[in-house]
Amino acid sequence: MSALWVVAVLAPVTTVLLLAVVGLGPREVSARGRTTLVRWAPLAVLPAGLLALAGPRAGAVDVPWLVLGTRLEVDELGRPLLLLAVLLYGVALVAVRPGRTTRAPVLSGFLLMSFVGNAGVFVAADTVTFYLCFTVMSLAAYGLVVHENTASARRAGRVYIVLAVASEMFILAGLLLVVQEGGLLVADAADVVAGSEARGVIVLLLLLGFGVKAGTVPLHVWLPLAHPAAPPAASAVLSGAMLKAGLVGWLRYLPLGEVAMPGWGATLVVLAVLGAFLAVPAGLLQADPKVALAYSSISQMGFLSVLVGVALARPDLAEACVVAAVLYAVHHGLAKGALFLGVGVWRAHGAGPARPWVLVGLGVAALAVAGAPLSSGAVAKYAAKQSVGSATVLGVDLALLLPLVGTGSTLLLARGGWLLLRGRRDERPGDLATLVAWSVLVVGGITLTWLLAGRWVPVESVPGLEPVTLWDAAWPVLLGLGLAGLGWWLSARERLPAWAAHPDGRLLPPGDLLVPEEAMVRRLLHLERRVEVAVARARQVLGRAGLFVADRSPSPTTLAATGDAGLARWQVSGAVLLAVLLLVLAVGAW
Repeated sequence: MSALWVVAVLAPVTTVLLLAVVGLGPREVSARGRTTLVRWAPLAVLPAGLLALAGPRAGAVDVPWLVLGTRLEVDELGRPLLLLAVLLYGVALVAVRPGRTTRAPVLSGFLLMSFVGNAGVFVAADTVTFYLCFTVMSLAAYGLVVHENTASARRAGRVYIVLAVASEMFILAGLLLVVQEGGLLVADAADVVAGSEARGVIVLLLLLGFGVKAGTVPLHVWLPLAHPAAPPAASAVLSGAMLKAGLVGWLRYLPLGEVAMPGWGATLVVLAVLGAFLAVPAGLLQADPKVALAYSSISQMGFLSVLVGVALARPDLAEACVVAAVLYAVHHGLAKGALFLGVGVWRAHGAGPARPWVLVGLGVAALAVAGAPLSSGAVAKYAAKQSVGSATVLGVDLALLLPLVGTGSTLLLARGGWLLLRGRRDERPGDLATLVAWSVLVVGGITLTWLLAGRWVPVESVPGLEPVTLWDAAWPVLLGLGLAGLGWWLSARERLPAWAAHPDGRLLPPGDLLVPEEAMVRRLLHLERRVEVAVARARQVLGRAGLFVADRSPSPTTLAATGDAGLARWQVSGAVLLAVLLLVLAVGAW
């Protein structure tokens, strides 16, 4: 199995290196070589898929000479998530087609580097490797966000990279404390944190750091900006797989099941519930289907974060909550990845002979996210509801509150579907390979969660066909459909205010909380410039009187403006950033 581990790591990294090296050759040779590599790139993730299928039989691999000693292992928690990553990244790489995707080799390279980091997070068995993989994934994701090089993509990239760097700082500080206490191995981390005198500080740092990647309110603002800016293939992995890296960080390093931390647990549950429900009106006011889907992801990650909060507060429920969280993560990753990738599939095939199947596939994925009966979402939400038991938030039973998240998801998905149907479609015929790969993802989303619930992630029970169980899964979706129909009826008859009847994304722009924050920063900068002008005038007056010698060095504001202008003129090169990432890996290996 050691050879399989080596191939699983080297296959995507080597493909990225080849993409970079071939690009340095003569133009014609480079174009042909890169096109070939892009077409074969999906095969680079298959060895990792074999590791996931082998599971514990793959064993652990130790490389004592790498960094501070690297250890990789496919355990019961990481195994289903590794398979999720393989499926999502594989389908996303198939969707990157030369001639149909802008700078396809660059996008493929960033997807492969993101996969290396993302999959590494799921199988890392030591803290140093975990952090290195998390960092590689975060930095490579920047290339996915800014790939289109539009003004909106650059803005989304700036917001993302600021939050990503802040996230890395919190995570690094928290993990340094964990290692200092003796938690170098991931398996020891939860117990070490539970017994640490700095337990509260560590938990705070990890909640903040991993909360950025998990899209936890109020750290979620990058999501609604990144998804509409990124290509559909990138959006699929951003929402389907990368958000789950934050969840895995919590499950690995928080003292779940080891010690009760009701204060921190309740705080996370409250923030998660706020995110799950406040994302609904924010998404309904958007005019871009991918933004509506992004707010749906924020809502769904709020649902997942509730499980983590309950496990942190109630050690007796931790084991069931962790199992339910993994199962829900796999379901959501497959279904939401199919929806984001389906945006591109619909635009390419929505006017052709595949239109009926695309509509069915999108409908199936949407019903799964909403948790309709017999769907993968029904299994995941049933397990989640059973796991929280009698836990409450602010006196409200969570088992009664969580089903309403399905109602909100139904509303957001109905809004996204309506916008997608009314939106643009490509004039030229779509690519058959992308349609087939997307179909595999849709079918996999239907079946895989059911299989995992009984095999890899065994839950205590799965929903049966009893009328009561079917009704429990159906009523939140039916309520959401009813509210969506009522809203459409009122809007068609102009019985709603204009901002509600025909939302265009201007009342609450994507990024929501970020908008007033940016306005505040602009006001502060304006005030700073006025103060600087006043100080400059005072210096001139004092200089004429011989009381002050003027300082001709540029002011901090001038330096910042000059630097920002230089960065704005610089066209981000995917090859350069990939080279930097590979250099970081090489230094770490050395």
